[in-house]
Amino acid sequence: MAAVAENGNADPRKSALIFLGTGCSSAVPNALCLIQPSDPPCPVCSQSLILPPEKNPNYRCNTSLLIDYCASDGKHKYILIDVGKTFREQVLRWFPFHKIPQVDSIILTHEHADAVLGLDDIRAVQPFSPTNDIDPTPIYLSQHSMESVAVKFPYLAQKKLKVGQEIRRVAQLDWKIIENDNTKPFVASGLRFVPLPVMHGEDYVCLGFFFGERYKVAYLSDISRFLPPTETFISKDGDQQLDLLILDTLYKNGSHNTHFCFPQTLDAVKRICPKRALLIGMTHEFDHHKDNEFLKDWSEREGIPVQLAQDGLRVPVDL
Repeated sequence: MAAVAENGNADPRKSALIFLGTGCSSAVPNALCLIQPSDPPCPVCSQSLILPPEKNPNYRCNTSLLIDYCASDGKHKYILIDVGKTFREQVLRWFPFHKIPQVDSIILTHEHADAVLGLDDIRAVQPFSPTNDIDPTPIYLSQHSMESVAVKFPYLAQKKLKVGQEIRRVAQLDWKIIENDNTKPFVASGLRFVPLPVMHGEDYVCLGFFFGERYKVAYLSDISRFLPPTETFISKDGDQQLDLLILDTLYKNGSHNTHFCFPQTLDAVKRICPKRALLIGMTHEFDHHKDNEFLKDWSEREGIPVQLAQDGLRVPVDL
């Protein structure tokens, strides 16, 4: 599947989902596979030295989704979910490719490094002003994430300069607190989102998001266990059937304490029964072509089309 497999001639009157990153926190290729190669070398990571990333679906940046939302007036808004360690690379690779001119709002799933450490680079996609005289970008996050981000990036979280403090050019962000509650939706750049709290390890709640009215999407990038209200909300046997489920899958086999792995992911897909699913968050254990061949057979047996997503994939939707 090439990066533009679902792109074709992009319809300017339609919304689209653009996968800026589909990899785990450490991204793919795995650095150790390159600096301490095995014999034989890792087949997935060694490709990164041969193929350019745009032709290599096994090259994966930190998980991130950009929603190109076309409102009823025909104007486009660009909503970014998560801003991880590889954000600048994703901007350089995919914003020109997909003609993305700006980021209108940001949503954070949680405050781990692979979701927030690119926040400083948001200034690169904002209008230039050495005195920060620009409209700030709205950014939606939980109270816990806000407290953590304020420690990591105090200069981005502060509301005004201290006495005698020099003006420095930094990203301008308008922080907006959202609840870990799927009964309390919020609106970002004209699009309604429902928070989907899930467990990301038994000591940590992470947010996924439901959005779309005509085409219903659930995005769950970091999950080890569903909370019952969230699973009910997005299940065919619950409130509604999803048109698209975007779901975490870290390793090929076994289990992990903070993420779904392939067996748990496929079990969840069968329970939720979306019309379609795309998988994200993969390590170098996944070979895009081989595992999508496996998933093709699995999809035919189960009646639910499932594939691994890839960086740069653009999926036209009617939100």
